[in-house]
Amino acid sequence: MNQSTILGIGKLQKAENISVVAHALGIEYVQIEDQSKALEYLCINQCDMVFFDASLDLPEFFSGLNGSHLNVSVIAVGSATPVQNAVKAIRLGAVEYLSTPVDKEMVNGLLSKLIPDESDSPVHADIKTKELLAQAKQFASSNATILLRGESGTGKEVFSRFIHNNSPRNDKPFVSINCAAIPESLLESELFGHEKGAFSGAVGTRIGRFQQADKGTLLLDEISEMDLLLQAKLLRAIQERVIDPVGSTKSIPVDIRLIATTNRDIEQQVAEGGFREDLYFRLNVVMLEIPPLRERKGDIEPLSKYFANMYAEQNGMSEVTISAKSIEKLNNCYWKGNVRELENTIHRAVLMMGSSTTMEPEHIVISPMSIKAGETEGISKEVKDARLKAAAANRYKSASGMFEDGSTGVKDAPVMGRSMEDVEREHILTTLGYCQGNKENTANMLGISIRALRTKLKEYLEEESSSVAS
Repeated sequence: MNQSTILGIGKLQKAENISVVAHALGIEYVQIEDQSKALEYLCINQCDMVFFDASLDLPEFFSGLNGSHLNVSVIAVGSATPVQNAVKAIRLGAVEYLSTPVDKEMVNGLLSKLIPDESDSPVHADIKTKELLAQAKQFASSNATILLRGESGTGKEVFSRFIHNNSPRNDKPFVSINCAAIPESLLESELFGHEKGAFSGAVGTRIGRFQQADKGTLLLDEISEMDLLLQAKLLRAIQERVIDPVGSTKSIPVDIRLIATTNRDIEQQVAEGGFREDLYFRLNVVMLEIPPLRERKGDIEPLSKYFANMYAEQNGMSEVTISAKSIEKLNNCYWKGNVRELENTIHRAVLMMGSSTTMEPEHIVISPMSIKAGETEGISKEVKDARLKAAAANRYKSASGMFEDGSTGVKDAPVMGRSMEDVEREHILTTLGYCQGNKENTANMLGISIRALRTKLKEYLEEESSSVAS
C-alpha cells in the first residue's frame, strides 16, 4: 500500500511528538525549515497533512497555497498564549491549532485518520453487500474503468479502496479527489497539474492527481459534478492516457486505473445535456450500484459495533456492548444519510454513555431528517400504496373471488381469459398485502429486485390515479 506523508515546516520546537507518532504509525515524516522551499516541495510531492510553525509568516504561506491551487490540511503549531495565535491560524485556513509542547494523543488522533483501512473487505454481514463485494473483487483484477453509483454516505470510497487493494496495482498509489469539493476554477490544475508561472500565483510546477496516481488507481469522487468544459479534457486523458498540465506545451503519459463515483442519476444528466454522453460510456465499462443502508439492514449491527469500539478506543473507554433493544432501534431507522449518518449517530451515542459500557436506546439520538424521511418516504408511502392496492384488490375479489371473506388467505382464482398483465398485477398486489406493505419482503417473495417492484407499483399507482380522474 502507498505510504502516507506529512510535512513539518519550520523548527517546530517542543513538537518532537509529531515525528515520533508518525514513525510509529508508519507515516513518512519530512521536515523543511524554510517555508518557501516547503511550498516548492508541496507543488511536486503528494502530501497528506502539513504541520506549520506558527512563528513563521502564516498569511504568506496560505497565500502561496491558494496561489498554487494546493489543497492540503494544515495544522498550525505554536505557543498556547496568546489565544489570538490560534484564532488567526484558524481564520487563515488551518484545520487545527496545536499548542506546544504538543500532546502525543492529539497528534495520534489527527494522524490515525490518514491510515487507510487495509482489511480484506469492508465491515459487512448483509447478503447484498457480500454479493457486491464478490463482484467488485472479480472486476478488480482487470484494468477496466469502474463506475460506482449510490446515495451519499453509502461507502463508495470504501468500496473503491477495496477494489484497489484487490487489484494488481495494490502496492502503488491510491489517489482520490472529490470533484464536488473543489471549485471549478481550481479543479483542472488539481487534476492535471500546472507549470510555474502558468497563472498568477503559480510559484512552482505542480504535479496533478493524474501524475500522483501513476501506476496506481485514481478515484474521481462525485464526477457528475464536473463542469462540461473540463469533462472534454478528462475524456481525452482517459482515452489516450495522456495529460496536459496547465501552461505546458508537452503532453505527459500516465498509467492509471480509473474509478469514478456518483450519487446522481447520470443518465438523466446525459439526457438533459449536463454530462457528456461519450464520457459516460467511457466511464461505464463496469457499473456497480451500492444499495442504501436501509436496503442492506444486515450491515447495521456489525457497522454499529465497529464504530462503537472505534470511538470508545479514541476516547479512552473500554469495549462497548450494544444492547438488543439498541440494535432493534438502529435496525428500525430509515438512515437517510446511510453509513455516514450511522457512524455519526454511534459516535454521539458513545459520548453520551459516560461511564457505562453498554449502549442503551436512550443513548441513541436519531436525526430529525431520518425520522421525517422514514415517515414520508417509508412508512407513510407504503401505507398509502397498500391502501390503494387493497382498493384494487377488492375489485378483483368481487370479480373473481380472489380473497376469502374476512381473511387475508388466498384461494385458487380462475385465470382463463385474463391477460398476463392482469394476473401479474394481482399476484404482486396480493403478495404486497400478505407482507403488510413491506416492499423488501414482497420483492424477496416474488424473486424480483426492489427496483423492479417499485417500478410496477408506480405503474399501478398511475393507472389508479388515471382511473379515479376519469
